[in-house]
Amino acid sequence: MRHYRVWHRTAYTYSKPVQDSVGLFHLVPRQLPWQHVTASAVTVDPQPGDISPDVDYFGNPSTYFHLTDPHDALAIEAASDVSVELPAYDPEALASPWERARPLVHSDLPHAWSAAEYALESPRVRHAAAATEYGAQSLTPGRPLGEAATDLMQRIFRDFEYDKTATTVTSTVDDAMRKRAGVCQDFAHVALACLRGNGVAARYVSGYLATQPPPRKERVFGADASHAWLAVWLPGTDQWLAIDPTNDQWANDRYITVAWGRDYGDVSPVKGIIYTKAKKSTLRVQVDVAPVEAPADLPAAPPISRAAVTG
Repeated sequence: MRHYRVWHRTAYTYSKPVQDSVGLFHLVPRQLPWQHVTASAVTVDPQPGDISPDVDYFGNPSTYFHLTDPHDALAIEAASDVSVELPAYDPEALASPWERARPLVHSDLPHAWSAAEYALESPRVRHAAAATEYGAQSLTPGRPLGEAATDLMQRIFRDFEYDKTATTVTSTVDDAMRKRAGVCQDFAHVALACLRGNGVAARYVSGYLATQPPPRKERVFGADASHAWLAVWLPGTDQWLAIDPTNDQWANDRYITVAWGRDYGDVSPVKGIIYTKAKKSTLRVQVDVAPVEAPADLPAAPPISRAAVTG
């Protein structure tokens, strides 16, 4: 088991005061059979008049806030202590023909009802013909699901270039397929479209990947980033095979799961609406994922005005 301290800060500044800000964030990792959150805290500065922790439709920890005091800056900071084990998968389900992972066809299988919505289109993962055809090259008749999903992951890793300038938050699966480039969110969306276009249930996963500094270099605090991958339904079980086409590997004990849903739009770290006359704003995101020896209490928060949600 590996232990981590995860820190995530999102900071906005505005050219003119914001009169009203409504937001929703997914920043607290999930409690899972292979992942244990021993402590967490989220702070918002300035202090919202209303802040409410909840669990969303997909079972993810989420928090709503509403800030009505005028402000020209907003900061949301989250810290969590998380322990992660290697996930264990049912070998028989991994060896099942991929066709069995189509819950809309095999609705009689256990857990098919809960997997069905992940085989459908979603706002950011449409059934693009190019993706369906690309996925079919891995999903050959009768091929074991684990093998087929791994092959698709490896092909995306080989065929697509990681390029932060190739896409934007509004880019589609068709855009990424045409450019053969993008970032982790794009690669996850492409893989989802490849699978769902062929009837396979798969969900989008957001979180963090613990990385190592380059040789002979020290860790730089705040230099990490959020990450995205996907998980494929293992037929007849409540297990999902987590694969990462950005790094060409199954998710392991270096992956920290925050939330899952149909696509990025369901689980974005922070989203909301502001009411302002400001024409310019800036956004700065800092993330740090640090290995620790064992779970520990979170450090005392710095002395600023805030509303806090703890768990």
